[in-house]
Amino acid sequence: MQEKTLTSHISEATLSQHNLSVYEPSIFWKKALQTINNVYMEKGIKSFRSDDTNLMFFVPTYGLPGNSFTRAFVQKIESICKENYGERQIKEIEARFNGSKEAYADYRAFKIATNFVDPLKLTNFSESNIGSPKEHFCFENKWFSRSSLNYLLGLCFLFSIFPNFRPRRVLEIGGGFGTLAEILGKSNIKNFRYLNLDLSPMFLIARDYISECFAKDKMFSVTDKTPINNFCLDELETFSFFHNSQIEKLKGSIDLFVNFISFQEMEPNIVSNYIDHVQRLKPEIVLIRNLREGKQVKKEKGLGVKNPILKKDYIEMFCDYKLVKSNVLEYGLETVDGFNSELLLLKRNK
Repeated sequence: MQEKTLTSHISEATLSQHNLSVYEPSIFWKKALQTINNVYMEKGIKSFRSDDTNLMFFVPTYGLPGNSFTRAFVQKIESICKENYGERQIKEIEARFNGSKEAYADYRAFKIATNFVDPLKLTNFSESNIGSPKEHFCFENKWFSRSSLNYLLGLCFLFSIFPNFRPRRVLEIGGGFGTLAEILGKSNIKNFRYLNLDLSPMFLIARDYISECFAKDKMFSVTDKTPINNFCLDELETFSFFHNSQIEKLKGSIDLFVNFISFQEMEPNIVSNYIDHVQRLKPEIVLIRNLREGKQVKKEKGLGVKNPILKKDYIEMFCDYKLVKSNVLEYGLETVDGFNSELLLLKRNK
């Protein structure tokens, strides 16, 4: 289910109604999206979770390239260990570089959290291997990636504060390849609606991934047809994937809004526009994962943003909401160089 152009789902008339700049790729994404689209057009999603560009942008890993080492460096270290140390030391080095040790630590945190509260039965989750993931870990006969463990820990954080909350109308902006949708579809929650708004071809990749995840399950259906008029989540299929500009047509209310990491890769005016529309939809709960210190500023040919979004910016932009709690230690990540990937949980003011 591939598309011939990046904007094939949006008519020129629809686009002309928008201030296009807030729905176009930010400088962080602009160049990469064309490469991602070219690969998607050629190969579909057959091996998208092994593609080098995808691994750099929306398929996170614990090992290469997520750990910032080069393949040549890791091979050199492994070679030195094989020449000078025994099997145990070699396995220790392999575990540190392939990401399995860090993944296991996140899995343990997830297991501990769900021992206290697990209203959606997240402990039953096992991730699909669709897209030929380069990195996939098996713990207790279930499969996980960094993407799924990130979301699972985020949901554990949410339910640790609001154990009785049941998100039946969920909106996500920048949903990667569809991990949250897969988790919800494999949970025990019934009669939910999930909508992912993203750039092209990202929402198409997520659509294809979820279509294959639940291809044999008649309970779930997927749509990505552009609404002609205003619409609400209750009118859609279980899973829906639209271009990001369609947020202007979305009406009614939602229960939960989620953004994991992608806001931090956008410029402030883009984020502000999205948040204005999200607040219009009045979600009860907002769950965000962001870099507390902001994304790096772009320098010459490197990756980065013009103006980083900081924690205080989210709190100010969500003016109709109050920050309930933030978390790094248990459910987020503090990097070795002192940056904090932080979860923010906000609740709408009554």
